[in-house]
Amino acid sequence: MLDRVVGIPVNSVFVGRVAELAELINAAQVADSGTTQALLIRGEAGVGKTRLVEELLRTLPEERTVAAVGECVEVGDGLPFAPFSAAMRTLYRLLPDEVRAASAGHEDLLARILPELEAGGPVERRHDDTAQVFELITRIVDRLAAHRLVVLVIEDLHWADLATRHLLGYLFRTRHHGRLLLIGTYRSDDVHRRHPLRQFLAEADRLRAVRRIALSRFDRVEVTKQLSGLLGVPPEPAVLNEIFIRSDGNAFFVEELARAYRDQAGLGLDDLRDLLLSRLEALPETSQRIVRIAAEGGAVVGYRLLKAVTGLPEPDLIEGLRAAVLAQILIPDPDGSDYRFRHSLVQEAVSGSLLPGELSLINRQYAEAMQTDTTLVRAEELSGRLARHWYAAHNDVEAFRMSVIAADEARDRYAYAEQLWLLERALQLWDRMPDEVHATLPVLRLPDHYPRCARRQVHAGPDYLDLLATATIAAQLSGDLDRALRLARGALELLHDKKDGYQLLAAWFWTRRSLLVQDLNRGDGRQELQTAHDLVGDLPPSAVLADVLVNIANWGARHRPGPDSRIAAEQAVDYAVRVGAEDLELNARITRCWLDTETDLDGTSLAELYDVRRRAEKLGQVDIIGRVNHNLPSLLEAMGRSQEAIVAAGHSLHVCRSLGLTVTEGWVQANLSASLFSLGRWPDAEAALDEAAAVAQSYKLRAVIAGRRAYSRLVLGDLAQAADQLALARGLLGTDDIQPQLLIPLAHYAVEMATRQDRIAAGRTEFLSAHDAGLTTGPIRYSLPLLCAAAAMEAGAAQAAGGQSPAVLAAIRQAAAQLRAVFPISQAFERLLQAQLRQAEGSDDPESWAAAVAAFEPLDRPYELAVALLGQGRALLGTHRRGAAAGGLARAQRIATRLGAGPIQAHLDELARRAGGSAGAASAGRTALISQTDSSVSSGLTPRELEVLALIARGYRNQRIAEELYISQKTASAHVSNILAKLGAASRTEATAIAHRRGLIVPE
Repeated sequence: MLDRVVGIPVNSVFVGRVAELAELINAAQVADSGTTQALLIRGEAGVGKTRLVEELLRTLPEERTVAAVGECVEVGDGLPFAPFSAAMRTLYRLLPDEVRAASAGHEDLLARILPELEAGGPVERRHDDTAQVFELITRIVDRLAAHRLVVLVIEDLHWADLATRHLLGYLFRTRHHGRLLLIGTYRSDDVHRRHPLRQFLAEADRLRAVRRIALSRFDRVEVTKQLSGLLGVPPEPAVLNEIFIRSDGNAFFVEELARAYRDQAGLGLDDLRDLLLSRLEALPETSQRIVRIAAEGGAVVGYRLLKAVTGLPEPDLIEGLRAAVLAQILIPDPDGSDYRFRHSLVQEAVSGSLLPGELSLINRQYAEAMQTDTTLVRAEELSGRLARHWYAAHNDVEAFRMSVIAADEARDRYAYAEQLWLLERALQLWDRMPDEVHATLPVLRLPDHYPRCARRQVHAGPDYLDLLATATIAAQLSGDLDRALRLARGALELLHDKKDGYQLLAAWFWTRRSLLVQDLNRGDGRQELQTAHDLVGDLPPSAVLADVLVNIANWGARHRPGPDSRIAAEQAVDYAVRVGAEDLELNARITRCWLDTETDLDGTSLAELYDVRRRAEKLGQVDIIGRVNHNLPSLLEAMGRSQEAIVAAGHSLHVCRSLGLTVTEGWVQANLSASLFSLGRWPDAEAALDEAAAVAQSYKLRAVIAGRRAYSRLVLGDLAQAADQLALARGLLGTDDIQPQLLIPLAHYAVEMATRQDRIAAGRTEFLSAHDAGLTTGPIRYSLPLLCAAAAMEAGAAQAAGGQSPAVLAAIRQAAAQLRAVFPISQAFERLLQAQLRQAEGSDDPESWAAAVAAFEPLDRPYELAVALLGQGRALLGTHRRGAAAGGLARAQRIATRLGAGPIQAHLDELARRAGGSAGAASAGRTALISQTDSSVSSGLTPRELEVLALIARGYRNQRIAEELYISQKTASAHVSNILAKLGAASRTEATAIAHRRGLIVPE
């Protein structure tokens, strides 16, 4: 096994960690059975994380396991994808045919991670392909894991670059089909409060599939065992005491102190750093020189590069390396082409011991060697390493030039964090460079619609503002929004006193600032957009002004939907056409359609939206493809066309996955969840939310997901979880960016939750605050359910001692009068609202409830139908028409049971208790409720199994069932097997007959 693993040195002493090793072995066994496992191992430096992973791999059967280990690199923000490059290189070396088969048709994407595979010259690279690289790596890993257990270990995540963190997070969140064990390790003592890994860990904590294993320091017993193994004899008490106290139980420190004691026949301890360096000083002088040079070569340094930098004759180099390897300071890779330090603490100690002049000299030697022979390092690393070495060598001119070149190349690899790091270094060095150096910079690719200063030559290299603009976008794309905002602000400060010729530049930066403050929830971005418009509104037509107008229209649609925003969208469309900015034109048309759909009776705007989708997909406008596929399912759902919305979402998911649009995929999954929930497919809706959460990045999407989870927990009856999710959603949204479409649902959930908790005063305060904020008058898809929740609250309060609130009722009627319901779904909610208002005002009218039932009946909205049926039954019982109530209440009970809607079931139980002692119709009503549910309960079928059973009765096979219910075919097969077993049926036909006999299938 271990000869098939990169980066794990073997040590014969393994002590303790019984529970932790057992957990890892159990995870490997579960993964080997086909359920992917993911673990994060944390502990301070030297505590034994790598050693624990090594021991796990030693226990796994070599014939059925392949393992690959990648280590993150401590270089600035980390070399992009470095650990995955190492791991994929191992997998390619071990299983080349399978890797090639899995990446067939996408070899150019694989070459982003393994550039040595790139053939036929460079290929075009786009920033939007990053997610496709993620998908390809996932596909490769899944392909390999289909035939064996694959263990993928990423070590030292505290040094991971953003791209690596995103990719590992993607692997954690993705549903895999195979035998896969994912392990990450990191130093907990290095992850300070503002460390970039913090966000990754917080997101991982929210994933049920990811577990953390914390390694603590050894206790005295374990240190004793470790020392006995290292020394070969039990340690002397004084030695044990000294080492235990000095090491504080850190396994690595124990090992180093024990080695010093053994080699020096005594401890003589002063400082661990001195101890680590004393091991270096015990080596021959040639070996010491090699190790000092290797310390500046990164986590891994190639043999040929060491030979070039040291200038040693090859026999001397080999002997020097041999001594360093025997002392376990350096560890060779299996193929002998690269060397790495046994432990990063050793490398840090050696590097920190270098004199300033020595440090500069070594880095200059590295740079000169690489420039002389560019094959000494991988091609994709050359510019970045040259930039780093020249910078450490204090050659500012070369460091500046190579930083700009390497930044452009990092963009080609979609390594935006690395690109940002390099651009910031270039910005730092800018003022030190003479004008002739600035003038010789190569052309830098600039962001879309970014205007070069009119006084600059078209083919000139970048100026300082160009670097700031590119760095702003790199920071934005890498997810470092705070840094992006700081860069945009810095650019605007430089532009503050500039006038003629700089207005377009300033407007571009103000527009970026608007988007960033919105994404960071630090404002609504309106003033920034207004400033941008003021700067360029009177200038000749330009793409910058078109960009500003489109963003103003988008802002209006989200924050102030209405006639003014509709006019702004129309103007944005016209202006984009005028300047020939087709992507901006399509963007503005989406906004216009979004504003029109609430009253789109003839389907004009919907048809246009489909046309925009076709046009964008035909032209390959990736940004617009993402936005239209995000919005279309949502707008269909708003029109009550949930089935069509699901079809549209299916198309959207296919497009997103083929183009690698994972951010958009998150929004599509959230919209899909809403439509599934509307149709009563609650487990599928929850699964879609899980998928959305797996790729969610923005605060707003995460808030939407939390809000939807709050409502699902609410209707299921789990108030504690609902309250937690609602608080999370509101915390994520903040208070600085007020968007009605995001805030109204949360107000709705809060009112309904307060009602369920008998906190009527709090619910009224919530509703009246929303009303005063203008949140009750649209968009209608969100406002009408809020009004219904408030009316239901008052209906319940009318039965209490305090009675209803005239202020709330008046506000409900005032808001309802301003809403225009044109679609059947909105009209059905209007009927429900009217029935609830009558109940709240003391006239619980069965006819009003009947109108609500009739309105929801054809819409395939089971939950709302059950609410209306419950209201109708209660009203009928109130007028002593108990026989008439029985049928509707029975239907409500069936629906509530199938959905698992606990509160509705509780209301039905209360009605049954009220009528329980009576004879005649009331008793018949309760009997009807019970008889419709007893058979399914006695059969032991879950709500999901009842759904599967209904599809079996239609003649569906497993694949069709899986497609219908959005589950895997394997899960569908498991449900079918469970149903047959519970019913005692030998076949699907027999199960169907039993189901009909027992009344388990509800007639449609």
